[in-house]
Amino acid sequence: LISTITPEHSIYVSESHNPYFNLTFEDWLVLFRHKSPEAPLLLIYRDEPCVVIGRNQNPWKEVNLNALRTRPGVPFIRRRSGGGTVYHDLGNTNFSIHLPRTSFDRHATAQVILRAVRSLGVDAHVNDRNDICVGPHKIRSYFLSQLLSRSAYKIVNKRAYHHGTMLISTQLDTLGDLLRTSKDTMVTRGVASVRSPVCNLQQHNPDVTHETFTQSVIRAFQEEYQVKTQPCTVTESEGLLNLDYIKKGMLELPTWEWGYGQTPEFTYTLETNFSWGNVIAEIKARHGIIQTCGLQIASNSLDTSSIEHLVNQIEHMLVNQRYGGMEGQDSNLGPQSEVVQWLSHMMTS
Repeated sequence: LISTITPEHSIYVSESHNPYFNLTFEDWLVLFRHKSPEAPLLLIYRDEPCVVIGRNQNPWKEVNLNALRTRPGVPFIRRRSGGGTVYHDLGNTNFSIHLPRTSFDRHATAQVILRAVRSLGVDAHVNDRNDICVGPHKIRSYFLSQLLSRSAYKIVNKRAYHHGTMLISTQLDTLGDLLRTSKDTMVTRGVASVRSPVCNLQQHNPDVTHETFTQSVIRAFQEEYQVKTQPCTVTESEGLLNLDYIKKGMLELPTWEWGYGQTPEFTYTLETNFSWGNVIAEIKARHGIIQTCGLQIASNSLDTSSIEHLVNQIEHMLVNQRYGGMEGQDSNLGPQSEVVQWLSHMMTS
């Protein structure tokens, strides 16, 4: 492997496990790499445990935030390309294939990865969504940009690229816990993930590792696109970390403004019963900020004026606040406190 990054390279294997670096480096390759847009490119990397959501997704709908909080140091990260939500850990290998827009074919790129998997002795196939499966279970899926009317690729500077994940020995229980949500009454304008049963490659061939899978993908990529150059190893070198784009990108990804503040408009309808009555709430938020909060309250113990006052107070309290940022804002006893605490719990769960 070569360690000096030059425009002549077409295959990059990152030795970093930092998701903020790897996701930003991938974008940098596409945007600033001084190579002809006609040349194919392959990037392979692994990340420390994290949940990665698509550019146009809603973290409150896609991620089990309660489960995430029980795992300190496991963040969710919004990437800059679209597609669905995935879980990363060191048992999961990520790759992206970059091609000229004019010759891009997502079925063809799926076949490249399929050949790599079959070369490892696993009887896999491609389903109608271009996911790689063994039987009914996915072992790999694309998390793809939805830039052009759900087209499964991203276009930048005349290039298109697919992202992919391969489950080799990932912690499937953790994956299930962190991605298991049940918010059917949350309606978002963003892209919803498609849930499917999954399994690890090692369940079908215990000898498969990140290294053997990486080498198989490299060989299949070289054969498909007649690439002669050797892979280039990527590290978090001082030179890369000091690049303005990478420095700014790594600082932006962990911020509230990027992770939550980029969330498309959504509406969440909730209902519960208190000892004094029934409450239905409809919260509308955009870019992570509450726009409106409509309340319907039915109570036999509160008169009309008390209900109107309660509705006005709570709506005034929530509007223009960060969604999920209400904890500790109301410590009074009574219906107002109960409703606020309930809404706060539901928004942060």
